[in-house]
Amino acid sequence: MRIRIVDAFTDRPFAGNPAGVLLLDAFPGDDRLQNIALEVNHAETAFAHPLPAGGEADWALRWFTPAAEVDLCGHATLATAHVLHSTGVHEGPVRFATRSGVLVATPAEDGSITLDFPTAPLTPVTLPDGVTEALGTEPLSAYDTGPHVGDLLLELPDEKSVHVLRPDHRALGAHSRRGVIATARAENSALGYDFVSRCFFPNVGIDEDPVTGSAHTALAPFWAERLGRTTLTGLQASPRAGRVRTELRGERTLLGGRAVTVIEGELLV
Repeated sequence: MRIRIVDAFTDRPFAGNPAGVLLLDAFPGDDRLQNIALEVNHAETAFAHPLPAGGEADWALRWFTPAAEVDLCGHATLATAHVLHSTGVHEGPVRFATRSGVLVATPAEDGSITLDFPTAPLTPVTLPDGVTEALGTEPLSAYDTGPHVGDLLLELPDEKSVHVLRPDHRALGAHSRRGVIATARAENSALGYDFVSRCFFPNVGIDEDPVTGSAHTALAPFWAERLGRTTLTGLQASPRAGRVRTELRGERTLLGGRAVTVIEGELLV
């Protein structure tokens, strides 16, 4: 069983968000999938197997953090598509059957990959008691991101407020199903990004996620409305950092980026 570690939403190794990728003949039991994800110990490990020809999807795809299976993951989907295309296992757009419906990954000639994901519904909510203390700063507004993303989206006053966050991760976990997205408008769009974010997911075993594709299905509509453009670039300002191109298309959001395979080996057990 081949296992690969792929850095996603980056064009260089040791940046972006690392994901484990395993291409299988079929899914083994859930306990085995969870144990492998715990052993890999990255934000997500993706497991995929081919589906019969002629259906609505080409591959079945599941994602596991070290602690739980999740409904939606952008960077591990990008990593899986990268492995399929870079190894020649699949050519052209690939359709994944997932918990969040059929997701399509389309490669471009320049090596980038575009993901077609459902847009997260945003619902304004009253700022929960204790969030300001847990985050370490007072947000301007708060939004629920719907069932598939499962985060609390918090708008902060400025970009610096996002960069300097040192939250209480355990306390943040009480305020959403998965975690918290903190975001602010970019101070200088000439640097190549329009908004900045950081993502904290203590409820699925990830204190801070390096680069989160699924979060950008909520960030894209949030900032498109405020900036008056449907095509934007987000910088996720984790220590590894990464950029996600977004294009809002109503109920769908396109997420674009690159990926680099950094490790390939064999699972022995």
